Amino acid sequence: MPRLPYKPHDDAGPEEIVAPIRARRGGTLLNLDRQLLYSPPLALGWNALMGAVRTRLELPAGLREIAICVVATLNRAPYEFLHHAPLLRAAGASQAQVDALADVDRALVTPALFDQAERATIRLALEMTRSVEVADATFAAARSALGDDRQLVELVGTIASYNMVSRVIVALGIEPE
Repeated sequence: MPRLPYKPHDDAGPEEIVAPIRARRGGTLLNLDRQLLYSPPLALGWNALMGAVRTRLELPAGLREIAICVVATLNRAPYEFLHHAPLLRAAGASQAQVDALADVDRALVTPALFDQAERATIRLALEMTRSVEVADATFAAARSALGDDRQLVELVGTIASYNMVSRVIVALGIEPE
């Protein structure tokens, strides 16, 4: 149950704020948007950041979606997992990989399911989410697996961004559409 009522679809906020959110979402507003719109400046900044994370980074989509699903699982944010599991499948992951990410610790001890870059992504997302600090060995493994410092920074930023998303979703009690 949401802790605040969702803003109505037809009166969610100022049109100059709502229009770019609808554009990024393909014409609709998600329940998350309808909560964020209680603060138009926050909703506008959120839309810009998340639009960049989702569509303008060089980080491969599969690694991005693995990281997001790991964060969702660890933060007990099923809304986030529900929205991103299909994107992970669309990026080429198997259903077995998606299922494994529902138990991150088990996923890490099932190396046949994930390649080196995927395992490094899982480990980095796990450490950033659980303890914030990242072991030197974990960072080095991610850097080596990606082979590109830009993509590494983008992965770190994606993990941090989706930790923000899941914390807002959980705190506000946002439900799947």
